[in-house]
Amino acid sequence: MAYRNTQFRPTKLVRALTLAGLATVLGAAPALQAQQAEEQPTAQVQEQDIEVITVTGGFRGSLASALNQKRFETGSTDTIKAEDIADFPDLNLAESLQRIPGVAISRVAGEGRQISVRGLGPDFTRVRINGMEAQSTSGGTDAIGGANRGRGFDFNTFSSDLFSELTVRKTASANVEEGSLGATVDLRTARPFDYDGFTFAANVQGGYNDLSEEVDPKGSFLVSNIFADGKFGVLFSAAYSERNIKDEGASTVRWNNVNDFGRYRGDSQAPELQQINDAFRPRLPRYDSYEHNVKRTGMAAAFEFRPSQETRFNLDILYSKDDSTRQEAFMQAILNAGTNRANLAAPVATGTTGNMNVIDYEIDNTNTVTYAAFENALIRNELRYDELSTDFLQFSLSGQHQLTDNLKIDAMVGRAKSEFDNPIQTTVVMDKAGLDFSYDYRGSKRDNPELLFGAGAYDANGWTTSSVRLRPLGAENTFDNAALNLEYVLNDNLTLRGGVHYKKFEFETREARRLSGENAGGVVMTPDLIMNYDASIGSQNTWVLPDLAAIDAAYDIYGNSGVFEVGIATRLVDNYSAEEKTLGTYLQLAFETEVGDTTIRGDVGGRYIKTDQSSTAWATLGGVNELITAKHDYNEFLPSLNLVFEPLEDVIIRFGYAEVMARAGLGSIRPNVSVSVSGGARSVSGGNPTLEPTKAKTYDLGLELYFDNESLLGVAVFRKDIDSYVQGLRETKPFTETGLPIQAAIDACNAGPGYGPDCNENVEWQTNTPLNGPGGNLYGFEVQYQMPFSFLPEFWDRFGFIGNYTYVKAQMDYINADGQLLATRDLQGLSESTRSATLYYEDDKFSARVSLTDRSKYLTNAIGRDNNDMEGTNATRNIDAAMSYQLTDNWKISFEALNLTDEVDDQWVDSSGNRLTYYHSTGRQYYLGAQYKF
Repeated sequence: MAYRNTQFRPTKLVRALTLAGLATVLGAAPALQAQQAEEQPTAQVQEQDIEVITVTGGFRGSLASALNQKRFETGSTDTIKAEDIADFPDLNLAESLQRIPGVAISRVAGEGRQISVRGLGPDFTRVRINGMEAQSTSGGTDAIGGANRGRGFDFNTFSSDLFSELTVRKTASANVEEGSLGATVDLRTARPFDYDGFTFAANVQGGYNDLSEEVDPKGSFLVSNIFADGKFGVLFSAAYSERNIKDEGASTVRWNNVNDFGRYRGDSQAPELQQINDAFRPRLPRYDSYEHNVKRTGMAAAFEFRPSQETRFNLDILYSKDDSTRQEAFMQAILNAGTNRANLAAPVATGTTGNMNVIDYEIDNTNTVTYAAFENALIRNELRYDELSTDFLQFSLSGQHQLTDNLKIDAMVGRAKSEFDNPIQTTVVMDKAGLDFSYDYRGSKRDNPELLFGAGAYDANGWTTSSVRLRPLGAENTFDNAALNLEYVLNDNLTLRGGVHYKKFEFETREARRLSGENAGGVVMTPDLIMNYDASIGSQNTWVLPDLAAIDAAYDIYGNSGVFEVGIATRLVDNYSAEEKTLGTYLQLAFETEVGDTTIRGDVGGRYIKTDQSSTAWATLGGVNELITAKHDYNEFLPSLNLVFEPLEDVIIRFGYAEVMARAGLGSIRPNVSVSVSGGARSVSGGNPTLEPTKAKTYDLGLELYFDNESLLGVAVFRKDIDSYVQGLRETKPFTETGLPIQAAIDACNAGPGYGPDCNENVEWQTNTPLNGPGGNLYGFEVQYQMPFSFLPEFWDRFGFIGNYTYVKAQMDYINADGQLLATRDLQGLSESTRSATLYYEDDKFSARVSLTDRSKYLTNAIGRDNNDMEGTNATRNIDAAMSYQLTDNWKISFEALNLTDEVDDQWVDSSGNRLTYYHSTGRQYYLGAQYKF
């Protein structure tokens, strides 16, 4: 049965969804979050004839095209399309994806890095580029997780200008490969047959950041043409951008209530000391000043051959290179327990112990020392410098052929490789003891603390070297993919699909450190090795810091010799690899029929996969380090069902059910174990190469009303029954069930009582490793609304609105190694609510829009450290704006303003204390540009 044309006249439903109806939807989000239902008045509007507007091109055209695609999908999907050639409207792909219902992003250096979908984080989201699974990884500051060595995809390595379409698939289908609990994200680059004949477009922009006060270039171009009487097409596009960002604020590296302050106002027996030492204080209260320099280059090529209407071949090539440097400067006091001993600070008076002297303090009702002043403090200044790069290259060759009127075949083969390299990660730390220091986090100063350092902290004399850290690292990910699919039309109502898919995934990561130890000697800090650094934070902006260039010139710290020789011996735990070979097959029946006046369509099927996994890491066997490889395999059958009902014209009801899986984390499956025997105790601790995938049963029910051209009101409810959540647990089992080489047990036994009846691979061993612990249920709902105001009078009819709201709830039982319940709390990384709203205007010449996105606070550690109950990140709200004016048929000028509210990254510890651990801003970003299109 043919689908109806989407260019239709509005029904009576449009008269119930005018401005008052829009206000209802806008007001519904907070009410839904509070779970309070409120009556809303029904708009009474006179009937009138409304002109049907056909939209092509521009922002409205991209919205209409994406909506049309969503409408006729079988599963629950959302799509964003580039509004024009080489013209995605955001800084990168993650920034664009956050406007899709249920998608939240995390940022680094002021731009999106990773996404979570419906509360499930990046490790549970799978990304395909041009139909093929891929992985891209990058580095980051410690505050946002450092280098990516997991399964999450780093979107900030790509320029958005290379892509023409982003689709988020929130429900599973048998013909889409497994691997996701949250969603499958499809990224598509442009192809020549997307355009009519010869096409050329170029963008040039200048960017300005109001915090760094830097002007940076950004540009892209695309050229495409079709030859050989419309049978062969070629497209090439390229993009380049630079960003110089200042990233400043304050941090504490958590708070702790285990203190050893020795004196209060000179008295080591003062009763106030007990209260101070039992309260929470910042471990490292400090000012931070980061400088990021990011250079991003991307290129894409597409070759398309259509010898006939029945046959098509595509060769897609995508290359991206991200070259970055990052400098991190810290000025801090050391308040860690154990650092206030006499050998770290000079006495403040004759006869004192030399311990830090507390001279004033204030403790709030959450037992937090929000203010304190000290004499004889230890001040530590440090400078870290990183050079980072990510090289990504993907080739994919695909083709399809209509063998007969009823039988079609398509195939794909390709490789995607991401290489992340951090060859220089150098930190030099210098200390000065016996100085005055105070901090103040009271009231409004919680977000902008006042840290006051004694005058000696700004003097280049008297510093000693605390440590010189050299930590080069890297990671590589490679996907080899091949797929073959058949589609056979049984009759007008039934289509049978089936196929086979092979995937090989290889991962390797490495890290080296100084073999002599990071606190070893080698650098004597003298004034000529210290530089002045201009920071824009704190009461005195000129800091003194280690001069890395001068230190290298004097000591050759990168010479890899003597005390500065680096190797993996001191960091074996971070050198490991994994390989997965997966063979999958599926069978799916697609159907479409009518029952009375109701159209019913959908698909039902199942996917079977078999994965052979091997992982290699350094293990300690009987006290000896050995590189071992562990093997594991698993099989899964994943059924799925998607149903679409159209009971009324322009009304769609969707239902989806599927069993889904996400493979275990790469860090968890490494066999970096310690296998030891002591007397009659046999133990295994470390990673677990036999971890099973995380599985879930998913349910999705949605109602969509396409009440006018380019218009939608959609509501969806969803639920995921998650079978397990990986946690560290103890378990007793034979060594043969650990997945480790049997020789590991033999070596450990021989290093102890000897290999024999009481010590071998078949007896019980005590393991302390990651295990598939208890899971939980995730549930929520989404509301999305899209509508141009074409029913309004002239001028106002050029406005329109897009908005969505998502609520998600999921709690897990967090347990200790013995399986005892510690707490039941939200899933880590889950924001209960996410919102997005865009108000736009567009006419023949001028286009403008302002967009808001926000996500509520979320947990980063459900069980906190240093005696805090939990750790998390506070809510964020970003507002962006863009406008453009079409000067001629070929020329357009544009202006974009990003992060207009200068939103911060605000991380905290403890649910009651809300103690600041990291609070940084990166400034507002502006772009002024011009586009030429022919």
